[in-house]
Amino acid sequence: MTEGRRVVVTGVGAVAPGVPGAVGAERLWRNLLTGTSAVAPISRFDASGFPTRIAAEVRGLEEAAAALPADFTARSRIARMAALALGEALAVSRLPEDEATRLETGVVLAAGMGTYGHTEVFAPAGRAWAGGAFDAVRFASDLWPTLEPLAADRQSPGSLAARLARLHGMKGPVQAVMTACSAGTQAIGDAFLWIREGRADAVLAGGADSEIYPMGLASFCLLGALSTRNAEPERASRPFDASRDGFVLGEGAAFLVLEERARALARGAPILAEVAGFGSACDAYRVTDPHPDGDGAVLAMKKALADAGIEPSDVGWVNAHGTSTRANDRIEAAALARVFGARLPRLPVSSTKSMIGHLTVAAGAVEAVAAVLALRDGVLHPTINQETPDPECPLDTVPEGARRVALEAAISNSFAFGGQTACLAFRRAVA
Repeated sequence: MTEGRRVVVTGVGAVAPGVPGAVGAERLWRNLLTGTSAVAPISRFDASGFPTRIAAEVRGLEEAAAALPADFTARSRIARMAALALGEALAVSRLPEDEATRLETGVVLAAGMGTYGHTEVFAPAGRAWAGGAFDAVRFASDLWPTLEPLAADRQSPGSLAARLARLHGMKGPVQAVMTACSAGTQAIGDAFLWIREGRADAVLAGGADSEIYPMGLASFCLLGALSTRNAEPERASRPFDASRDGFVLGEGAAFLVLEERARALARGAPILAEVAGFGSACDAYRVTDPHPDGDGAVLAMKKALADAGIEPSDVGWVNAHGTSTRANDRIEAAALARVFGARLPRLPVSSTKSMIGHLTVAAGAVEAVAAVLALRDGVLHPTINQETPDPECPLDTVPEGARRVALEAAISNSFAFGGQTACLAFRRAVA
C-alpha cells in the first residue's frame, strides 16, 4: 500500500443518456438500477446511410445548458456537458468558495476531440480536392468565411480544462488527459495522486465526450466495432453475451470532487466513498486490439489493488470496461480470471455500457460515478441484455437486476486503443 494522504469523493455530477433533463447523477443511478436502456435510433443527424444507425444520445441538453454563461452556451456540445456535470458535482460537495480553497483546488479533464467542429472543414476540403489534386490556396480561401470562432482554442486539448477552472475560479494545477477510452479513469487517478502527494487539497476530475456525429460514427463503422442491431436498439449493447456484435456509441460527461479526507471531515462534507488506489499500464501490443492475454488490463488491476492495499479477495464488485465487442469482453474476462482466480465466477461484474453505451473518453468518469454510488448505497446495478452467457466469459454479470450487497471495496476498469489501461480502486466511506 502506498502511504500518503487519504482521498475521498465529496461530490458527483453527470450528464448522461436516458437522464430526464440531461443532468443528474442520481437520476442516472436510478436508471442503472432499474436496467433502463438509453439506446435508440440516432436523432441528431440523418444516419440512414450508415450500417449503424443507433446510439445512446443525451436528450434535453440545450434546455439544460441555457443557464450556463454565454461563453459556454456558444461552445461545443462537449464543453456544455462538462460544465453542467461539474456544476452538479460542486453543488453536491458544497466545496467552499473562498480564495484559500480556490488556490488549492485543481482541475483534471479528459475531453474528446469533438470539441472541434469537423463539418466546417469538410465542404472546403472537398472543393479543394475537386480537380484531382489538393488546392491549398482554394482550401484556405473557402475555409476562412465558414470557420467558426475560436478554432485554435477549440482544437487545443487543454483549453476546456482551463476554461472550466476559470469558470469556477480554481487556481490549483490544471491538466488535460487524452488516453482514449481510458482517459476518464486516468483523469480521476491523476487527481487522486495529486491530493495524496500534497500537490492539491481538492481536485475536480472528470471526462466529457461525444462521438455521435457523422465523422465519429463513420470512423467506428469503418473499424467494424459497432453493433448493427438497428431494429432492436435497446437490446444492442449486450456485454459478455454470446450474441454480442459490437458496442453502441454513447455520449456524456461526469465529474467527481475529490478532497483530502481530513479536510473534508473537518468541514462536514458529504463523503460518498474513498478513492483507495490507482493503476495504469500499457500492454504494448497493437493500436486497435488488446493483448490476447489481457496483459495491460492485468497490470492495471494489480497495480490499483496493490496501491490501495486491497487483496483480490476483498473486492466485492467490478465495474467492467465491458464494451460488448467480441474481443474486448473475452479478453477482459480472461484478465479478470488472472487477477481473481477461482473466485471469479462468484464475483459480481457489471457493465454500465449495457445501458448507456460507450461514452468513449468520458466512459471511465461516468462509470466511476456508478462505482461511488454503489458503495454508498450497497447495491449493484445489473448488466442488461445477457440472454445467452458466453462460455468464454464465465462471469456473474448481475443479470437478474439490481442486487443489494454488503459492499466494502470495488474496482472500475477502463481500456483503450493503443493498449492503454487504467483501474481505480474504491472503498466504502467510513467515519
